Amino acid sequence: MKHIVFFGDSLTAGYGLKSPSTESLPALLAKKALEENKEFSYTNAGVSGDTSATALQRLPIILKEKIDIFVLGIGANDIIRGHTAQSMNTNIESIIQKIRISDHNTKMILLGMELPAWISHKTVSAYRESYKNLAKKYELPFLPFLLEGVIGNQMLNLPDLVHPNAAGYQIIAENVWPLLQALL
Repeated sequence: MKHIVFFGDSLTAGYGLKSPSTESLPALLAKKALEENKEFSYTNAGVSGDTSATALQRLPIILKEKIDIFVLGIGANDIIRGHTAQSMNTNIESIIQKIRISDHNTKMILLGMELPAWISHKTVSAYRESYKNLAKKYELPFLPFLLEGVIGNQMLNLPDLVHPNAAGYQIIAENVWPLLQALL
């Protein structure tokens, strides 16, 4: 059975959900895989508040596991906290390289993050380009914006309008599933 590590921040961890063990993105993808007879085991290695720098620091512990697929979704907190796109890019690239060095057979998926369209910020394109360029450089399956179609929608989010609720995660899982399904 394949083992998948979902590595990220609160969006991976399932922050604010009543039952992250059944409603988070990793749990929903595991359920979907089971329904299609593509069962896998997984580790939800999401830590609320993580930036690309703190994620890079905790990566060595995760790399002790046998990993068939590594789903990388980090950077939202870098953007929110105003870290530069360049520093985020450097950290995410280091994570990708360390995974490749650890086991060159591990497949990876990159989940992109950006500021939602309703927030204007002069560096929006730099973050977007960072993810796109890393996906291209390392030939990674790539979802440009993890929260596409969910962010800002009151019906799909917690009151902060940033963290998805259970219904929002259903949509996100549908968006991520084709990338994961292709690697299973």
